[in-house]
Amino acid sequence: MKTEYNQQQKQDYGGANPIEVRDTETYQKEYIQGFVDKWDDLIGWDSRAQSEHTFFIDALKERGAKKVLDVATGTGFHSIRLIQHGFEVTSADGSPHMLAKAFENARRYDIVLRTVNADWRWLNRDVHDEYDAIICLGNSFTHLFSERDRRKALAEFYAALRHNGVLILDQRNYDAILDRGFSSKHTYYYCGENVKAEPEYVDDGLARFRYEFADDNSVYHLNMFPLRKDYTRRLMYEVGFQRIKTFGDFQETYHQEEQDFFIHIAEKMYIEDEDEDEQ
Repeated sequence: MKTEYNQQQKQDYGGANPIEVRDTETYQKEYIQGFVDKWDDLIGWDSRAQSEHTFFIDALKERGAKKVLDVATGTGFHSIRLIQHGFEVTSADGSPHMLAKAFENARRYDIVLRTVNADWRWLNRDVHDEYDAIICLGNSFTHLFSERDRRKALAEFYAALRHNGVLILDQRNYDAILDRGFSSKHTYYYCGENVKAEPEYVDDGLARFRYEFADDNSVYHLNMFPLRKDYTRRLMYEVGFQRIKTFGDFQETYHQEEQDFFIHIAEKMYIEDEDEDEQ
């Protein structure tokens, strides 16, 4: 049964001017139950699976990864896909509502997720293991509003990886949004039908997105930090990742201004006397 949209399910940004809210902790109040219940409509699981095909599966297998930590599990799309392809997955998220939904979704595939409610900034306090790979997908890293938080999270990811581990992290093409305005093919990521996801307000410190669902006219928002591609890559290098390759909408060769999303694949392996800088 579909959840009815009502006043009690509205997000509370704590004041009359939501664009003033630029705090990492905001996500905990944004992912209310009503929004979480609509999240799978936004993703469009079947269309998303077709659009990304086996990109992440292939990238992990090429690097010999078997044990994966999904730090932005959301409603479980990637955790479930990876388990179905033979990976050992631990599913973490900062939202207990998201984890509950992911667990529920996995049961429909006869899968029992191993879940952890964890804040990335203190990831290794709650996750006591080492992994071949960490994935941080769904534009989730943009929930971190301060550089200190971003550096701390990346350092936690780095510490949770084995020596030859790999981090796969994606983000919207905020360069294009900031420099030329918003446009989207809605082909690769948010593939749901009868759903509109567009920025309501953008400046150098905030991208406030509005999500409209036509089936019940519900509206939700997310406040996110507009990360530029090269800035994200620089932080990864400075934390210690040695080789970083960036794809545009799953393509190795691309025109930067035309992409909806970037996917960074950052390797921890120590590289000596090699030109590791890639697009």
